[in-house]
Amino acid sequence: MTITFITGANKGLGRETARRLIECGHTVLVGARNRDQGEETAATLGARYVPIDVTDDASVAAAAADVAEHEGRIDVLINNAGVHGPVGDPGDLSAADALAVLDVNVIGVVRTTTAFLPLLRRSDDPVIVNVSSGMGSLALTHDPDRPESHVIAPLYTSSKAALTMLTTQYAKGLEGIRVNAADPGYTATDLNGHSGPQTVTEGTDAIVALATEEPGAGTGRFVSRHGEITWS
Repeated sequence: MTITFITGANKGLGRETARRLIECGHTVLVGARNRDQGEETAATLGARYVPIDVTDDASVAAAAADVAEHEGRIDVLINNAGVHGPVGDPGDLSAADALAVLDVNVIGVVRTTTAFLPLLRRSDDPVIVNVSSGMGSLALTHDPDRPESHVIAPLYTSSKAALTMLTTQYAKGLEGIRVNAADPGYTATDLNGHSGPQTVTEGTDAIVALATEEPGAGTGRFVSRHGEITWS
């Protein structure tokens, strides 16, 4: 049985990923900061709720200890928790704004990955999926035919560019662990006021595909529901 831990799994892409992976036969651990939403999601889907705030070292350590006690390992870690941050005029940004976004979208991934590595290393086929975005791609955000080029979201875009690069470094440095990044695409979620044209099911296609690949699949890739992206 594949055991999968998902951060930010109480709503949106995280919740839909949990639902779909349970359908695939995974044992899913719903990681979420909001206890009420996390417990409701877990009860509805048939998962187990694990409290985690990816911006808090003690919370992340407690979550890893909880999983070590109950499941003893994980096979798939999906770093999905994310925030959007301010949009519009970059001249209005503050250092506090930047720290808040990076603390979830990048540093939170580092915290969680480091804490859960011992559990992943107990797996026969450990996998990490980082939920990044085409919004962090230079090519896509400069292509006028792409929706990514029409949004000014300085901190979100820069954080996702950093996350994709972090993914490639993990892939090179973590021997025996597949580490890939997923681009959900422009999906209707709370993050964008449900303005995206894709459903959450479409938005989780790449995440689910990476989480369910056979052993020996590639590492260090950036993948959308349409295939692999040459990131630039």
